[in-house]
Amino acid sequence: MNLTQFLPKIENALQPEKLSPGMRQFVEVKKQHPDCVVLFRMGDFYETFYDDAKLVSQELDIVLTARGSGERRAPLAGIPYHALEPNLAKLVKNGHKVAIVEQLEDPKLAKGLVKRGVVRIVTPGMVMEQSMLDEKSNNYIMSLFTHGEQCAAAFCDISTGEFFTSAFRAEQCATIVTRFNPAECIMPKSLAVNTEILAVLKQYQVAIHTIDDTMFHADYCKNQLINHFNTDFGMQQVMIQSSGALVSHIAQTQKANLSYINTIKIVNWSEVMTLDLWTMRNLELMQNMRDQTTKGTLISVIDRTQTPMGSRLIRKWLREPLRTLSKMNKRLDAVEWLVQHGLERAELGALLNGIRDIERLIGRITYGNANARDLIGLKKSIEPVKKIKELLPDAGILGDIKKMDSLVSIVELIERAVQDDSPLSVREGGMIKREFDSELDKMRDVQKNGKNIIASMEEQEKEKTGIKNLRIRFTNVFGYFIEVSKSHIGKVPAHYIRKQTTVNGERYFTPELKEQEESILHAEERIVVREFELFQDICKKTMEKNQLIQAAARHIATLDVLWSFAGVAASSRFVRPHLDESSAIEIKNGRHPVIEQFEHNFVPNDITMKNNELMVITGPNMSGKSSFMRQVALIVILSHIGSFVPADSARIGLVDRIFTRVGAADDLASGQSTFMVEMTETANILHNATDKSLIILDEIGRGTSTYDGLSIAWSVAEHIVQKVKAKTLFATHYHVLNKLAETHPQVKNITVAVKEDGDEIIFLHKIVDGSTDKSYGIHVARLAGMPPSVIERAKEMQNILESDNGALSRLKP
Repeated sequence: MNLTQFLPKIENALQPEKLSPGMRQFVEVKKQHPDCVVLFRMGDFYETFYDDAKLVSQELDIVLTARGSGERRAPLAGIPYHALEPNLAKLVKNGHKVAIVEQLEDPKLAKGLVKRGVVRIVTPGMVMEQSMLDEKSNNYIMSLFTHGEQCAAAFCDISTGEFFTSAFRAEQCATIVTRFNPAECIMPKSLAVNTEILAVLKQYQVAIHTIDDTMFHADYCKNQLINHFNTDFGMQQVMIQSSGALVSHIAQTQKANLSYINTIKIVNWSEVMTLDLWTMRNLELMQNMRDQTTKGTLISVIDRTQTPMGSRLIRKWLREPLRTLSKMNKRLDAVEWLVQHGLERAELGALLNGIRDIERLIGRITYGNANARDLIGLKKSIEPVKKIKELLPDAGILGDIKKMDSLVSIVELIERAVQDDSPLSVREGGMIKREFDSELDKMRDVQKNGKNIIASMEEQEKEKTGIKNLRIRFTNVFGYFIEVSKSHIGKVPAHYIRKQTTVNGERYFTPELKEQEESILHAEERIVVREFELFQDICKKTMEKNQLIQAAARHIATLDVLWSFAGVAASSRFVRPHLDESSAIEIKNGRHPVIEQFEHNFVPNDITMKNNELMVITGPNMSGKSSFMRQVALIVILSHIGSFVPADSARIGLVDRIFTRVGAADDLASGQSTFMVEMTETANILHNATDKSLIILDEIGRGTSTYDGLSIAWSVAEHIVQKVKAKTLFATHYHVLNKLAETHPQVKNITVAVKEDGDEIIFLHKIVDGSTDKSYGIHVARLAGMPPSVIERAKEMQNILESDNGALSRLKP
């Protein structure tokens, strides 16, 4: 039974008034959110009904039961409230939108039906639960808007409060998605007909949700930004529309305090190096090409960060290398100080190691789904700030970090108030320390000393009245009462209020006794309520400092990344690169930062590129050409993110973009052959590279016939030299390309040295000036384990073909 069948049956056949009040609430919510699985809080369970129940039963492998009978019978599946998080994770992971309906008032205090309402809608990009998040990665929801060829995307990580936007060209959509890896994308319904954009999002497994086009209307979006941020930041119109729609969508679905999302960063692509999706893939910056894990990647080498914020930031820096010389040198200055001050670096590492995810902690506290342990985590994470500041110098980036607020007031508040061993639930008590709140202490004393308080009151009443056998007793029916025998009724004070007459005497109560009864009988309940009130007040006071806390988190993340760079530099013999505005790359004894981790006898190499040279690299397969080119590109990237580099020395001119055409594979999803993929990537390079770019080309033209391939390779090289004028490393098995150097001064020939010993060859992995006209393909075939008979026949064929260029046409089977 689907929703469209279900609702008419309820409304027309049974009539809403014939449903139970609770089911009417469910129906109303489901009408408002037909695309969501509705988790409906009823007591200690989140219940689902009808189609939702059937779906949840299958997805979570739980029993499907039913509620009601006859026409009122409804399929039912439920999960305990304390098991919400893991089950919610399964539903969201499987692509379902989940609307969580909570009880909005205490059932004990409700008059009639408990009020319920949707408190949040959870989707892949709208996750706050720690267990559902990767601490090393941001969890972005993306809003995409296009106007003609103009595109804009806004991104928000609601777990940290980060919000940024950028404008770009339509053909850059794949690069944007690859760079930021959003979990979810919202877009106007009118854009959902764009098959190219949809294909990109589906390729990268981004959950897609379409919303009404009116949510992207210019005036509406501008008002949304002004209402939330008090400004529209002077952004381009397309950025206003993507950002405003995202702000509105988050507010409508989360229904929480979003004040921790308090600023928008505008990404200016002219300030960062552009790395397209092919370059990020080919250089294996974040994922390797074998199994898409981080093993054997650049991030696996340079990420020694101690905090979740630092781990996320180092990935951001790697996705967006700098292009501003002053900013790059400030980072390098900080790394150099940390390298030179080993004792301070060790002490900082120990302090950073104890810091938790401050960004997400303050996010949860402000959002409203934190617990007392989150407050303790925040306290322990900002306690080290004072000591960190004492260890840092006064100048540069580290000096700026030193200026962060120590947040002593928050540390002291949480220290005074919150128990270190607080329970996970904020509705069970046990969170607040003694002596923090006098009212709470009295309640606890009453709970603990109830019998003593009553005994003391009994003695006081005996003395006041002179009735020696006066007793204060308790029954479940009457509660506490004063019992006086018939012989002493004449001594009963006027303020005693008669409660019951018995055979042996009378029972009374007083306002004071009633007050104590209330205190004793409801102490535990009141303690829980009071502790929750105090917890909320502490959260409120903490929230008031959320911008300072977020700033401290950013400073700590920056320090953590710089500390990581320094640790790698110190242990792996990295050096500070010299950066300038030239077009040169000069590296002495450069090393591949990843390969050297696995090869103890790694052979370093020099490279000297001046005046935007194109270097033609020849040499046998497996000799290290591709590794050398990647090595140069990785050293350039490391220098631009502010890291030291694996070399004896390095001078790097600023680079605006790095392009790579390395390796080949069929793109079966879009029906493109190896050669078509190769040509598409090469065309992208020729159209977008500048004289400030670095181009890495590996075996252009090998995907087609020899003459076609050679012709394309030659013309591509000439076009780069004559038109693009970018620094280029061009590896090729077409040895005739060495002749380019005869007519083009900007072309330089280099090769990989090989030592020959009879039929054997030894790869020296050393780059030297010059060229080679040998491919050593048969030698590589032998190394690969080809049968000896095949190797011998190949030699015969090689001799025949080399001695007679026309032999190929006369060959017979």
